[in-house]
Amino acid sequence: MGVTLSQLRALVMVAERGSFTDAAVELGISQSAVSRAVLGLEEQVGGRVLERDGAVLPTELGRLVLDHARAALASVAALEGVVRRDETFTGTVRLGAVPTVCQGLLPGLLALWATDLPGIEIPIYEGDDDEMPEWLEGGVVDAAILVDPAAPPRGSKLVAVDEFAAVVRADHPLARRDRIPLEELDAEGLIVSTGGCEIPVKAMYDAQGLPYAYSHRVREMSTLFRMVQQRAGVAIVPSLGRGLLPDDLVMRSLVQRRPRRLVLSGPGSRPWHPLVSALVETTAPASPESPEPTWLGRATVAA
Repeated sequence: MGVTLSQLRALVMVAERGSFTDAAVELGISQSAVSRAVLGLEEQVGGRVLERDGAVLPTELGRLVLDHARAALASVAALEGVVRRDETFTGTVRLGAVPTVCQGLLPGLLALWATDLPGIEIPIYEGDDDEMPEWLEGGVVDAAILVDPAAPPRGSKLVAVDEFAAVVRADHPLARRDRIPLEELDAEGLIVSTGGCEIPVKAMYDAQGLPYAYSHRVREMSTLFRMVQQRAGVAIVPSLGRGLLPDDLVMRSLVQRRPRRLVLSGPGSRPWHPLVSALVETTAPASPESPEPTWLGRATVAA
């Protein structure tokens, strides 16, 4: 098989941009060159990798090839960085993170990196907890902030610790409490998010020997908050989600505390790009023993 890097780059860019024209602009080549590269790749893999009828989307074979293409390109970028021994740290690092991290942690991290590593561009890819490891190992992103990873890749760094907290209406009687027991939340009707929060929330109930039951189960945090506003129940979310709260909702700590570890990491299946290592080395570690959520081990986000 004679697959080339230019063919892989063309496929990845077309898939990401959803357009041969936009991919050509991004790659700095002609649209016909992009088309030839994709056609050449399809000849090598023995089938179509992109649907061209209407929206440009990966085929089933294309999705399989994309995973390997991204991983291969990420590995090549890492090799090129090592060979250049470039100490000026210029380039791009694609960073994956979950919504609460994007809202509550990344603004501070991006400001830090913009000051200490101004030559690195960092586009953000937002996804769910379970998507982060897949994106990282598949080459969709170069680095990610992983949530409670069981076995973080070597070189990873704990950059923040937050906790799960209750969300209630500001006019709700529970809003006057400093800390709320799980059983009182349960009596109000629990609304849970499936975007990575449900498993740790259920574990909190299990740890207390309480039955886990919910009134509503939604995917988007915005939907969850809207339902709390409409008096459909109460919710439990990571305290970094405070910045997403509407004005008529408040966040309160739980009696049963559960920390959430946020780890900045590169992939575990291949060498890291030097720029990813630079981001990790520049970021101050958080304390895993901190009794309150922390940002970079310096600022507190109280629940």
